[in-house]
Amino acid sequence: MAAVRLCDGAVIVVDVVEGVCAQTKVALNLAWSEGLKPLLVLNKMDRLILEKKMTPLDAHIHLQQILEQVNAVVGELFAADVMEKTSNEASTKKNPESQESAQVFDWDSGLDDADDSTLYFSPEQGNVVFASAYDGWGFSTSNFAELYSKKLGVKREVLEKTLWGDFYLNVKARRILKGAQAKCKKTLFSQLVLETLWEVYDAICTRRDPVAVEKITRTLGVTLSSRGGRQTDPRTQVQALCSQWMPLADAFLEMTFLIPSPEQLTEARVEALMCPTSRRFDSLPAETRKLKEAFLKCSPDQEAPVIVCISKMVAVESQLLPENRMRPKMLSPEEIAKRREEARLRHAQRMAVQQASSADPQPNEVRDNGLQENGSSNGGALEEDKVEESFVAFARVFSGTLRKGQQVFVLGPRHDPARFLEQGCRVDPERKLKDLGAQEHVTLV
Repeated sequence: MAAVRLCDGAVIVVDVVEGVCAQTKVALNLAWSEGLKPLLVLNKMDRLILEKKMTPLDAHIHLQQILEQVNAVVGELFAADVMEKTSNEASTKKNPESQESAQVFDWDSGLDDADDSTLYFSPEQGNVVFASAYDGWGFSTSNFAELYSKKLGVKREVLEKTLWGDFYLNVKARRILKGAQAKCKKTLFSQLVLETLWEVYDAICTRRDPVAVEKITRTLGVTLSSRGGRQTDPRTQVQALCSQWMPLADAFLEMTFLIPSPEQLTEARVEALMCPTSRRFDSLPAETRKLKEAFLKCSPDQEAPVIVCISKMVAVESQLLPENRMRPKMLSPEEIAKRREEARLRHAQRMAVQQASSADPQPNEVRDNGLQENGSSNGGALEEDKVEESFVAFARVFSGTLRKGQQVFVLGPRHDPARFLEQGCRVDPERKLKDLGAQEHVTLV
């Protein structure tokens, strides 16, 4: 929960076979309540081919139903939010002339006036990616729109708007028309996108036809490595081919461009970061409210106040921190020669012990002495290290630049700026967190 507040976007992953589950609704609700930009990944597309044995057209209809279920949850959150805001606005307005019996609450007016044009998930908006994480591939409709715009002679913008919906291609007229399901035609998405994908899985996993696979690779312009071409496991071959044809990382990275930049942070999110839900933002002191402008500017300048929000602390072993790791030491030629001579002497000593073991009545003592001398040359016996732990903070810088050696005020989760101002803003730099009293929540480090 705390880590979500440091993010600007959220990725919602939905299994296309299982559909919208309880966890999906929880994730959508959390993203909505924190004001994050949601992105949708329809994962496990390979299960529709290999497990459900769906046709491309049936798969397209099934994906449309999944998308409608996700958008239905978003619509419920949107309607509840608008109705709550409308109710709060109506309660704040006072009309002494109107009687209580004559008051009318119009919920529809709030929903009609609210803008939901960019609210829902839609492939033509670029916020939906179809993927198979197991096989390493993923795509958006814009990827295929760019591919087929040259082949069909259709503008890319037109294909991006019609590739997902109920449209079909009239080959003779070279036009894209609406009403594919009513006219029992193949939709553009099933014909141009899914059929090609189904052919790949059919040739590799079902028929296992190497000739067909070679033809598909030439058509798609994919060059398989010698190692990938020799694989006998069909799923490994699918991963080798599809990860080059439409890599999941590229499609996912392209979708993340829709996440707003930190400079587009909304005032509602800033107020939620600065005060708890049980308190109003305007009840904070004026000095604290001034920091809202620093949040919104998100300036890295030296003059900007340094504001860092820490979501959680993680305990790790101190020896695992980068500054405590053992680094290889560069040896000089003299040190290399010295170690080489020491290794030669140890080897000669071991050979002497082996030769004398047959005649020596107490070979164990000689061997123990040799091991002790060997151990002394390596620095003696190793002592058991004590495991020490350090806390690492997961944080985000919202304003200014955090530099090494810089003094910052650390505010605890129960810090009250009003009470801190009443106490005169006194902070003893010598006192640490463990030295603070019950009503003290600020330290200087």
